[in-house]
Amino acid sequence: MALELYRDKNHACLMFTDLIEEDGQAVQANQFLIVDDDTGAIIDPGGNLAFNELFMGMTKHFPPHKLSYLIASHADPDIIASLDRWMTSTKADLVISRVWERFAPHFTKVGKTENRVIGVPDGGGHLPLGRHELVLLPAHFMHSEGNFHFYDPVSRILFTGDLGVSMMSGAEARVPVTDLKAHIPRMEGFHRRYMVSNKILRLWVRMARQLDIAMLVPQHGAPIMGKGAINDFFEWIENLMCGIDLFDDRAYQIPTAHIDPVTRQMRPALRAVNG
Repeated sequence: MALELYRDKNHACLMFTDLIEEDGQAVQANQFLIVDDDTGAIIDPGGNLAFNELFMGMTKHFPPHKLSYLIASHADPDIIASLDRWMTSTKADLVISRVWERFAPHFTKVGKTENRVIGVPDGGGHLPLGRHELVLLPAHFMHSEGNFHFYDPVSRILFTGDLGVSMMSGAEARVPVTDLKAHIPRMEGFHRRYMVSNKILRLWVRMARQLDIAMLVPQHGAPIMGKGAINDFFEWIENLMCGIDLFDDRAYQIPTAHIDPVTRQMRPALRAVNG
């Protein structure tokens, strides 16, 4: 069931949190539908695991044949692995970074993306959506080389892709976070590994602080809502060491452990007796 993040008589933002079976094999992921009058866009439509449920779910709110855009923050499988099916079942254009423009067709059959990809330059831009627009904000290396976040000025929601992610169930992801301190343990490990560097986070915060934001909505986990929690998030990631900040030569050694394909565990290298 879709969660309404925002609605007025002309504009709606809906979030789908639980379309993937929670059996531990695939990470929880959110998908989003934005409607402005008779124009609709899906943000981060997801992989094949989510396609059927998302397609049927959106039909309750917007006719798929009128869908204008499939908007992808980057090109990971949980973002657009279902691209072939969307290209077949709708007339929507794919909106994605120019970095991934020629990689995205690998998700589809030959010719499916011809004249249907809008490549976004590194600086981003304003994308018309009905009577309004979405602002495509640069978010490169968070965690992808070509990466964008999407700001909706009507709802004042910033869709942040893999920034602000928390590890939880689809049901838990429906409950917005208003106390960031208690929420950090569910975010910290992910951000330390998937964000590239503190420099990038600081540059992003400097940009994001210029926006009037009511809610930060990531592609995994719960939204962060309210000025207090959003400001606390900015302060947290502004000072977070992550990615290459944490790596040194210890991470780049010839491996000695062995992968056991039966147990799927790592076995340490054998050591000679008295060796």
